[in-house]
Amino acid sequence: MKAITLEPISRIEGEINLPGSKSLSNRALLLAALAKGTTTVTNLLDSDDIRHMLNALKALGVNYQLSEDKTCCEVEGLGGAFQVENGLSLFLGNAGTAMRPLTAALCLKGDTEGEVILTGEPRMKERPIKHLVDALLQAGANVRYLENDGYPPLAIRNQGIKGGVVKIDGSISSQFLTALLMAAPLAEGDLDIYIVGDLVSKPYIDITLAMMKDFGVSVENQHYQVFKVKGNQSYVSPGKYMVEGDASSASYFLAAAAIKGNVKVTGIGKHSIQGDRLFADVLEKMGAKITWGEDFIQAEQAELHGVDMDMNHIPDAAMTIATTALFAKGETVIRNIYNWRVKETDRLAAMATELRKVGAEVEEGEDFIRIQPLALSQFKHAEIETYNDHRMAMCFALIALSDTPVTILDPKCTAKTFPTFFDEFEKLSIRN
Repeated sequence: MKAITLEPISRIEGEINLPGSKSLSNRALLLAALAKGTTTVTNLLDSDDIRHMLNALKALGVNYQLSEDKTCCEVEGLGGAFQVENGLSLFLGNAGTAMRPLTAALCLKGDTEGEVILTGEPRMKERPIKHLVDALLQAGANVRYLENDGYPPLAIRNQGIKGGVVKIDGSISSQFLTALLMAAPLAEGDLDIYIVGDLVSKPYIDITLAMMKDFGVSVENQHYQVFKVKGNQSYVSPGKYMVEGDASSASYFLAAAAIKGNVKVTGIGKHSIQGDRLFADVLEKMGAKITWGEDFIQAEQAELHGVDMDMNHIPDAAMTIATTALFAKGETVIRNIYNWRVKETDRLAAMATELRKVGAEVEEGEDFIRIQPLALSQFKHAEIETYNDHRMAMCFALIALSDTPVTILDPKCTAKTFPTFFDEFEKLSIRN
């Protein structure tokens, strides 16, 4: 399907159970692979990114059994580092949640030494990885660039991570620190990780630390400035690990309800470890009625007003605020989101371009976006380019809550995190 046109929606209502979180799914698979014992990972996301991680683990000698619906995976842990064979090349698509953690994990010392190549789609070769590689080199790892300095593809020898003091730039992506943290317990010595600059997306680091703890490893976190990790440890399987529903995916349904309806999203709740649950707080500040439960968040329609907020802590979900802003009274400014520029596409430029197509007045800054609202009758019917970015496709579904249809190009790009998104969105949509 090259395009999908959503006709105007008069109301959105119902309940949806979220697919598993992409971030949690790939972390769980990697930790289970490195751990002692067998781990049954449930509510696993079935998507492109997870497939790339599973294919890589299989190529690296990890045995697992995947259920027929691909949402349950029994992983036999290696109880330590991967055994690398020379000449192995792993294709990771555009999956940052596979590329970054595997880069660090493959540096760990195996019983036999070998070199593995990590590569991916053309966009992956434009996504920076220098800050992670610099940190790994400081710790004695052996990584080299095969094409452009600072970017994949990479050649990695599993000569080991020695330990010591390492400085890592935290200003571009939290995935670099996550990768280093997850590999650190299997290093040959203790690792003291110092953050240079401001650490972005701190809630994603909280996810990493919580999951490492579930697999038996604790990290000393000194105010997100220094992280101390003991070396020569082992991860230990918790036996079962349930992946929470994807809080980023919840944002589209919660926002739609806040604009025009009432939706209950199950699979995450007030005790979720995902920072993107805080998206609901932003909606509440905009005027929506939010109800929190143990395993659900519910949003109800209310008159929305624009906000001016730093959304560095919820970069993925913040994209949904950009389209929600069109339905609010007064302008909305989303600040401190430079890292939008290094995601699946340059999301700041893409969002500004596509919002203008539907008639919005938008100012794109280096690290912010300012959006003026539209009356329901002012929206223009547009073909929305998705830039092979799943979140662009899902965000712009909200435009159908106006009086105007919206056409989304390449809707199948949602396969990265939510292959059935448009089907689920349609089930909740009511048209007069």
